[in-house]
Amino acid sequence: MSIEPSAAQVAQFRDLIVERLGLQFDETKLGNLARVLARHGGRDNAAYLAMLEAEPEPSEALHRLAVDLTVTETYFYRNGEQIQAFAEVAMPACLQARQGLPVRVLSAGCASGEEPYTLAIAARETMGLGAGSVQIRAVDANPAMLAKARAARYSVWSLREVNPAMRTRWFERDGDLYALSDGVRRSVRFEQRNLAREDAELWAPGSYDIVFCRNVLMYFSPEQAEAAVARIAEAIAPGGYLFLGHAETLRGLSSDFHLCHTHATFYYRRKSQAGEPAPAMKFSLPAWEGAPFQPLLLNDPAWANVIARAAQRIDSLAVAAPPADYGQSAPAQPDLHHALSCLHKEQFEQSLALIEKLPQQHADDPDVLLLKAVSLSQSGALAEAQNICRALLARDELNAGAHYVLALCREEEGDNPAALTHYRSAAYLDPGFALARLHIGVLERRMAELDAARRDLAQALVLLQHEDPSRLLLFGGGFPRSALIDLCRAELTALGGPR
Repeated sequence: MSIEPSAAQVAQFRDLIVERLGLQFDETKLGNLARVLARHGGRDNAAYLAMLEAEPEPSEALHRLAVDLTVTETYFYRNGEQIQAFAEVAMPACLQARQGLPVRVLSAGCASGEEPYTLAIAARETMGLGAGSVQIRAVDANPAMLAKARAARYSVWSLREVNPAMRTRWFERDGDLYALSDGVRRSVRFEQRNLAREDAELWAPGSYDIVFCRNVLMYFSPEQAEAAVARIAEAIAPGGYLFLGHAETLRGLSSDFHLCHTHATFYYRRKSQAGEPAPAMKFSLPAWEGAPFQPLLLNDPAWANVIARAAQRIDSLAVAAPPADYGQSAPAQPDLHHALSCLHKEQFEQSLALIEKLPQQHADDPDVLLLKAVSLSQSGALAEAQNICRALLARDELNAGAHYVLALCREEEGDNPAALTHYRSAAYLDPGFALARLHIGVLERRMAELDAARRDLAQALVLLQHEDPSRLLLFGGGFPRSALIDLCRAELTALGGPR
């Protein structure tokens, strides 16, 4: 019989999970944590918590917890666009760099093995590589999942994205299951590892050419996610590639990677050296499935909050410079709230004039430059606005606001492929960016991508109702929230509503 834990014990349990496993759970998950604690703690939750605090790491008790606390459902060729990018972009580039040596791949958080085995199959299917051309190391903290991965027996549900011809080539029927071929199995080495912990051998410098770490960072606390990304960056050889889950980005975590966009998906390439310029973005209109809406975690430094802080910081910059001569009164300082108000009222010359009055030492501040780029773009000075955005992206490729303003400019110039790429970059980097999602849906409707337009406009409608007022003021083009919501609803109505 289990005893229901107290609120204090659930809070202690959550802290221990963060510390020992690196898994982060917000307030909405406390009920589930209470049930897991009751199941494992039995009659004495306090004694169980004390045992967890004293347990060495790794330990069987922690491994059992990992089984109950992580989502392990996966399948072959999940997020197939990323698998295509792996096989058609990352693998050829790394093969060339390795000059005949095997490409080294890490599948971090491999669960029951579908991901690393998919990578092994994709390398053979797309590039015709033999078993010796790619070495795949797969790690996970969950021993039950690793045992299933080594057995390599899978259900029809796990193979739902594998076409019949490929299923015949790489699997044999084994009762109600399908057994993976021995050749593919031998390409993957499975190990039990805790990704939230320091591990000198796992993360040795330059150990991997390609790392898949999908849907792992979303469980980590911000501090542990940053530490994990730093370890990954150190372990990837210069020029190597990193693939994250669709709801995960490196924004706010690392500046060691370039953002890549091909095959209608986003991924990252390790910079060869500090300060390396970003590669030119390729603009195309591939079939787009759209990233599913994921609510932002409570502790995620969302772009809306960044903009809110930016508006406050810009105001503080206006009064930061001391008077030129002691005893003289300070010159009048610009009112940046007034500048934002002018922007909202489409008084662009006044807004730019107020920005120009900032002290010279703050002229290159990223927040000031973004505000200036918005004002310029709205006034029709598209070339100047784009130059500022490109300068911002040269400093920080993960600047969602700069991608958004650049997209506005390219759309105004009639370059819809480039505009769509930058809107999608902004929406990927910040899944809560309602205006970026709205523009994506409107452009998709123009291009007759009707199902995608319905999906993105429906997401935009949800996001707009919760969008931060500061961001609407900065990026809304003078429209209030109600008008943007009405626009979104009108677009959906024209499409026959969401499906």
